[in-house]
Amino acid sequence: MSHVPGTTPPTPLQPLLDDATIVFRAPTQTWSGPHGDLGVAPIHGLYHGDVRHVRALSLSCEDSPVEWISAAPDGPDRLVFGGLLRGLDDPTPDPKVRIARDRRVSSGRVTETITVASRLPTPLRTTLTLRLTPDFAPLHDVKAGIPAPRVADIGSPSTDAATAASTAGQRLSVHAPGAAVAVDGGEVAASWPVEVPPGGRAEVTWSLELEDDALVVREAPSPAPWDAGELAAEVAVREPRLARWLETALGDLDALRLSLPEHPDDDFFAAGAPWFFTLFGRDALWAARLVLPVDAGIAASTLRVLARLQGSKDDPDTAQEPGKILHELRATTLEMPGEGIVLPPLYYGSVDSTPLWVCVLADAWRAGMPDAEVRDLLPALVRALRWILDHGDSDGDGFLDYVDRTGRGLANQGWKDSGDSIQWRDGRLAEGPIALCEVQAYAYEAVMSGADLLDAFGDEGRDASPDAPAPDELRAWAARLRERFAAAFWVETPEGRYPAIALDREKRPVDTLTSNIGHLLGTGLLDPQEEEHVAELLVSPAMASGFGIRTMSTGAAGYWPLSYHGGSVWTHDSAICAHGMARAGLREPARRVVDGLLAAAEGFGYRVPELHAGDASVDTSRPTPYPAACRPQAWSAAAAVTCREVLRG
Repeated sequence: MSHVPGTTPPTPLQPLLDDATIVFRAPTQTWSGPHGDLGVAPIHGLYHGDVRHVRALSLSCEDSPVEWISAAPDGPDRLVFGGLLRGLDDPTPDPKVRIARDRRVSSGRVTETITVASRLPTPLRTTLTLRLTPDFAPLHDVKAGIPAPRVADIGSPSTDAATAASTAGQRLSVHAPGAAVAVDGGEVAASWPVEVPPGGRAEVTWSLELEDDALVVREAPSPAPWDAGELAAEVAVREPRLARWLETALGDLDALRLSLPEHPDDDFFAAGAPWFFTLFGRDALWAARLVLPVDAGIAASTLRVLARLQGSKDDPDTAQEPGKILHELRATTLEMPGEGIVLPPLYYGSVDSTPLWVCVLADAWRAGMPDAEVRDLLPALVRALRWILDHGDSDGDGFLDYVDRTGRGLANQGWKDSGDSIQWRDGRLAEGPIALCEVQAYAYEAVMSGADLLDAFGDEGRDASPDAPAPDELRAWAARLRERFAAAFWVETPEGRYPAIALDREKRPVDTLTSNIGHLLGTGLLDPQEEEHVAELLVSPAMASGFGIRTMSTGAAGYWPLSYHGGSVWTHDSAICAHGMARAGLREPARRVVDGLLAAAEGFGYRVPELHAGDASVDTSRPTPYPAACRPQAWSAAAAVTCREVLRG
């Protein structure tokens, strides 16, 4: 869009994702239109790591328009587009000349095989041309709606290849065997003369190699240990929707696995596409926790990855503190235009990652993680417990809380991390330090589980660190937290009695009814009667949309179905609620939540996005997309495993 002098420039907008087509294997991804070309929509491009290497790509036939009619995925990393070349065909009704475009993505590589097939009795001759435009725009500039190309050089082409480089250490190489490759301004073009014999076919291929010197992650070293088809078949008769969701979700989870270059054998789940092909502590831990019934190994490797990056000092700029588990890892500093947020490459601004790390360690141990592997993590366990006891409470009121000490970090540091996510029922924003209800539950469960681990490993646990807390000390701390929570968090409003989402700076309970209370279930923080009451509220019409649990009640002034954290439905959030209900023995409400998630999965073609609108199922037959939601997202995909476990219980 051009800017007319003398008028206000248009406000940059985040790209919409809901109708774009993705083919990926982390850390590489392609986003295109439904027929394979890219360049029309702002999200379109070929990405590797945190950089869009190519912003436009098109395929054309010299003697016929290409009329695309199909797109058939084969897992997350392959998609075959099908079309017709009627300009080369005879005049009869049945199409006799077809074109197929088989796109495959692997780490640092995109390939296409283009096939022209003919049923005609005479030979065909034509020319196919591929055009691509190198870009090298930073991913987060694309997200902010302000992408700026950083192409430093497009080299002189050889017979069938060309190269391009950025100003920041990225490179690409185009290989097109049999084609004439040319550079025209900022565009690379490859043209193939094609001859199709009568009743035969002709095939050409091209590939793109992508490199980035700044990349801080790499592909997982080996295939996932699960068989998605086999796991789906186990539930296909009882619940065919779950079978289809499981197969898609487990395929996506396989392709979302990454590792760090220094320890390539320890994989973890990238948070999601397109913006988060990297390590996020909270996301990786929750995804690994939900997937535990299928694979305990990735929980163990995720724990090790995060333990190696555990905080060792007090540094306000990075939000690092001794024993704290990180929030996210990036190749470069992340700036969010217009928001005043500047995050360093290694950022620890997450209040819940540390207790969640302990919870996942305990769950993995109970699920069969070898004692030797647990033993190796005991020093990190002690440091994490010490963070909970000694650093997690910034103002001495006995609750874990957060506050951004720099003015440049995240204002909200729980999983609902948008600026307006912690609201009073009348719509006012709460002021920090903020003590979230679910974080107290994670801390309670972590400290109780930490005590169990230290008991089980005896002297080894105590020898892991000279300041290892005694198990009895931990249990006493947890008991006091439970008492304080019962006294401070419960509120009563016209919607009923329930735990507040948080305490604000003045220690007042922020009284909005939210999905956060579902994260308390099964942790031990509430008594059984309280858990049953909370579960009833979560499946009430004000909270349950029929496609999952809303993040905020329809009775709150701030509710809006397309608010990021104020009325939308997040699949993983609903799954955590169902997971907690099941752990608390509340199977009936858990199954009701799962029913809603299965309806959502069906509505989204079994690739469930990061979040969707909170519109009620009685008002719409399909869930409404949140159009900027990531898709796929690791913890949304992992929710399919939780649904499997609830229905098996």
